[in-house]
Amino acid sequence: MFTGIIETLGKVKNIVKEDTNIHLFIESTLSNELKIDQSVSHNGICLTVVGIENNIHQVTAIDETLQKTNLNDLKIDDEMNIERCTQANGRFDGHIVQGHVDQVATCIGKQDLDGSFLFTFQYDSSLQNITVEKGSITVNGISLTVVNSKIDQFSVAIIPYTIEHTNLKHVQVGTQVNLEFDIIGKYVSKIMALRN
Repeated sequence: MFTGIIETLGKVKNIVKEDTNIHLFIESTLSNELKIDQSVSHNGICLTVVGIENNIHQVTAIDETLQKTNLNDLKIDDEMNIERCTQANGRFDGHIVQGHVDQVATCIGKQDLDGSFLFTFQYDSSLQNITVEKGSITVNGISLTVVNSKIDQFSVAIIPYTIEHTNLKHVQVGTQVNLEFDIIGKYVSKIMALRN
């Protein structure tokens, strides 16, 4: 389990395709502290560390993961948001994040508010995922608060610190991001769908 508080940025050093899988080699300040078989969030995706060499760690994404995330868009030198699993005795600064991406969204607006940024994202509402104003949403692994909520889109207001320390700095109109919707909201949505 994660909290959506990004620890560091990792840089993609190599991408190797093998059948329907891809192997990612990520360089980060945390790579040499990781362990084989450790679960680590990469852009909000829980991936297992399968190799470590110096300051580069390796993870593998299978086809199921590739179908639901933006990993197919990755290029060499792209930055990824990295977070290790939360510790049981640690502070819970974000919200409950499982590292299970529900779907991707497309940035349809990026507005400079002279001190903050307002990002607007659109997603496929047919999957019955929902947001609520002042509720939590995970975007590329970052725990954020929804400020505007519609049936198929939402906005988030971002402080300069978050822009500087995450890969949101690279998100432009048209960029796809990974979404994990709030776990409580997902259960409520499922219950309501079953009732109907």
